[in-house]
Amino acid sequence: MQIRSKKDFAAGLLFVAIGASFSFVATSYNMGTSAKMGPGFFPFWLGVLLSTLGAIITMTSMSKKTSTDELEPWHWPSIIWVLGSVIFFGLVLAHLGLMLSILALVFISALASHEFHWKGTVVNAIILNVIAYVAFVWGLKLQFQVWPSFFTA
Repeated sequence: MQIRSKKDFAAGLLFVAIGASFSFVATSYNMGTSAKMGPGFFPFWLGVLLSTLGAIITMTSMSKKTSTDELEPWHWPSIIWVLGSVIFFGLVLAHLGLMLSILALVFISALASHEFHWKGTVVNAIILNVIAYVAFVWGLKLQFQVWPSFFTA
């Protein structure tokens, strides 16, 4: 068979690799049963599901009904901006707190886009901060710094 959609083919292989990796690592944890799940149960089956989805996407990329496309070359500066923003978020979370760290994450990663707009980035940062606060602080009741200590002192 001929690969018609190289984007779908690459994405499918990536899904299979990530799913298989998650499932493999999850086997080192206690699986438990369906009634009493262990810490490895959810990541194992999530990995299996992701691998299955990746296999389906990979197979459909070779279908005659699929439109033909090519992979575009990687834009390395954009990749570095996005990865750098995630690393920066991890480094400053304990010092700046959740709200300012997410703000920095959104603004740094937005610099990777060729279609950067201040208004959209500000709206994105506000919405992401609200969602993170509701999910992690209210919903899950996680105990970590929300604001920098110099704001709350």
